Amino acid sequence: MSHGAVTRILAIRHGETAWNVDTRIQGQLDVPLNDKGRWQATRVAAALADEGITALYSSDLQRAWQTAQPLAGATGLMPRPERGLRERAFGVFEGLTWAEIERDHPEASERWRKRDASFGPEGGERLAEFYERCVACVTALAQRHAGELLALVAHGGVLDCLYRAAARVELNAPRTWQLGNGSINRLLYTPQGLSLVGWADTGHLDGAVHDEFSDALARRAPPGSAS
Repeated sequence: MSHGAVTRILAIRHGETAWNVDTRIQGQLDVPLNDKGRWQATRVAAALADEGITALYSSDLQRAWQTAQPLAGATGLMPRPERGLRERAFGVFEGLTWAEIERDHPEASERWRKRDASFGPEGGERLAEFYERCVACVTALAQRHAGELLALVAHGGVLDCLYRAAARVELNAPRTWQLGNGSINRLLYTPQGLSLVGWADTGHLDGAVHDEFSDALARRAPPGSAS
């Protein structure tokens, strides 16, 4: 990457799934989009068709890959699967609702809700490992496409990590920003790291966007601290 080169990044959260609506943890289980999610994907594509995107990457999980397809059609770009953009592996939490996790795994649930960076559900990733994986992946892609406009289709947990890296927010800090399905989030990458340009743009969507709190803490945050 040349000195001072800037990579613009469009980080897109996948469209809605039935499990998002049910507050069921998807992790790396391969859950497809629902009807609303497929519609959101078409709206993302329409909003970004003329942005001048030069490369398109997507998590290889179905809900992200399906979200990337309309954008691929609108831009003429072949999406490239990237395992580094996958959602956090949640191990024994996967397939369970928040309430079921709290009931069946109370001690693990408490550490999860407190955003303990050293904690990972049995069979899953520790939060610190997940953060490092996400930031390293996006850094490598940005360096590969220095000076370009890069589109990434990923997951709520991945976007949370990118926001924290760009805004210099600690991993254990409660989340106060949105991670809406079908949202468009804008960042810059330079040799100094990531920085924020715009976040949680859902102006291309007509109606409410379901907002999944992948860290589970925000649902207990004071009213008005997140939506």
